[in-house]
Amino acid sequence: MLRYLPGLLLLLWQLLLLPPPAVPGPLDRPGFLRLGTRGPGGNPGRRPAPAAPTGTPYSGAGQHDGARGAGVCKSMPLDLVFIIDSSRSVRPLEFTKVKTFVSRVIDTLDIGPADTRVAVVNYASTVKIEFHLQTHSDKQSLKQAVARITPLSTGTMSGLAIQTAMDEAFTVEAGARGPASNIPKVAIIVTDGRPQDQVNEVAARAQASGIELYAVGVDRADMESLKMMASEPLDEHVFYVETYGVIEKLSSRFQETFCALDPCALGTHQCQHVCVSDGEGKHHCECSQGYSLNADKKTCSVIDKCALNTHGCEHICVNDRTGSYHCECYEGYTLNEDRKTCSAQDQCALGTHGCQHICVNDRAGSHHCECYEGYTLNEDKKTCSAIAEARRLISTEDACACEATLAFQDKVSSYLHRLNTKLDDILEKLQANEYGQIHR
Repeated sequence: MLRYLPGLLLLLWQLLLLPPPAVPGPLDRPGFLRLGTRGPGGNPGRRPAPAAPTGTPYSGAGQHDGARGAGVCKSMPLDLVFIIDSSRSVRPLEFTKVKTFVSRVIDTLDIGPADTRVAVVNYASTVKIEFHLQTHSDKQSLKQAVARITPLSTGTMSGLAIQTAMDEAFTVEAGARGPASNIPKVAIIVTDGRPQDQVNEVAARAQASGIELYAVGVDRADMESLKMMASEPLDEHVFYVETYGVIEKLSSRFQETFCALDPCALGTHQCQHVCVSDGEGKHHCECSQGYSLNADKKTCSVIDKCALNTHGCEHICVNDRTGSYHCECYEGYTLNEDRKTCSAQDQCALGTHGCQHICVNDRAGSHHCECYEGYTLNEDKKTCSAIAEARRLISTEDACACEATLAFQDKVSSYLHRLNTKLDDILEKLQANEYGQIHR
């Protein structure tokens, strides 16, 4: 029997080292993620920071596990309120872990009056605002204030805590920035139990007021309550850890969530059209095509490209309302495929010329009409008449004119002849009368 003892001990030792079989828990349902299974966060609507390059030095006080690479990530400005459960179920050592978690998250943020402001709401059966958003403006004083927080010990009034945060912590009087600032309002609630009051309606009101809620559940936390408190989508707003011993590791997840690469990602650039990242948190503004950057380097004005004479149109440039332009051609020309140059239309080939006989294209893109041989172009410059017929008409007209002239001349000659005959008769009578008187 003794010779088998070493083998039995080895087998027992291996069995003792094996992890217990996995038992499906409440977090194995859709919509909840355990620590280490959640993909890069995104809210409030921002991209997570890329991983720091190998060998890149890290900057910032209190950062852990290479949380941020120098020049890689800048946290977006937030009005951030931690709502922490300090009910009786949270043991003193566990509550210390919660405070460590809060301090770690603060380490990943850019703290300051113009950056992120932090407040803490402590709750159990009662609610206590430990400090307001405007109370501390640097990391050191914030972390010292967090370290001084003590648990309240009884009850779990999560709904009351959210309501208090909405009514008192997120007010302008308490240091929150107004809607015009466009600074996100974010609350992170940490709890390990089931709320003793209603949370769904108050959480809905808080979200409707513009507060984004993240729910962190620990150990015995009620999953349905976390689900009701958190904002959508749940897979980006609900976190779970098995024990308080690992909650501080969630700080890197929130760093990813609250990280922005530069003002372009932050949405604080004020560029009217396009924000371009220059690196290291710097940026510049550009304008869409057809616009130019104004002197303020942020707003844009429509470019009159036709007036600038940079349009490239061969004939006519026409400005469009959108700030762009298009090219057109003179009458008798069509726009080519390049939408800039023009070609003369062959109106003779199109059959729109109106010439009776022959259409001739001119170099200018226009045309003129000509007539077949034996015809002449009429005054309308389109129709034609036969030359022989014209001559006949002219000859007829000339003949008629000659006959009329001759007839008039004959008539005048006849009248003059008759007049001369009468004059001769009168003269003869006068002469006879004078002769008779002489011889009497």
